[in-house]
Amino acid sequence: MEPNFQVNMNEYLPLRDVVFNTLRQAILRGELKPGERLMEIQLANKLGVSRTPIREAIRKLELEGLVLMIPRKGAEVAEITEKSLRDVLEVRKALEELAVQLCCDKITKDEIRELEKAAEDFKTAIRRGGLTEIAEADVKFHDVIYMATDNQKLIQLLNNLREQMYRYRMEYLKSDEVYPQLIAEHKDIIRHVAGKEKEKATEVVSKHIDNQVEGVIDTLRLKKL
Repeated sequence: MEPNFQVNMNEYLPLRDVVFNTLRQAILRGELKPGERLMEIQLANKLGVSRTPIREAIRKLELEGLVLMIPRKGAEVAEITEKSLRDVLEVRKALEELAVQLCCDKITKDEIRELEKAAEDFKTAIRRGGLTEIAEADVKFHDVIYMATDNQKLIQLLNNLREQMYRYRMEYLKSDEVYPQLIAEHKDIIRHVAGKEKEKATEVVSKHIDNQVEGVIDTLRLKKL
């Protein structure tokens, strides 16, 4: 299959890092599918580079757990597993709960309006029907909460997890059956945050993440049938 992603050149990064970031993004966003083989020559031709930075990128992706080296087959995109899903989302859940608690203490009226707008933009994205747009709108909703914490260390930790979470977020959002539930959860989060109701806001966020875990696991199990 011909890869459908493009290399984004950055004059400030070495070529090997540009190639690594491009392939990493393609995997996390589902442009390179779980189980898909990574053919060095094909990728080099697609990205207009030699095989050396491709090989180096694949090695780094293997260390991140995004690529597996299969004997006599070569490199392929790692499957999404229940273990990898739980590992990432358990950390996300703890950080999101802390974020919403700090948000209750610190959020301003302007930020509440920004959060409301982000929720409306999410609904607009759903009506348009583009999966990437829906995922980006969901990311922006949570970003408003993160920024409202005014805690740079927490924001940094969440940003470091952002790309790993994106892979599971995309998988979850493939089912339009979850959209009404997500809209309702966003509405509840806004209501409790605006009301400074830490305990209730934390409960909603906790359930919000748990639902994502359960939804992706159900998808994974259906694929095995």
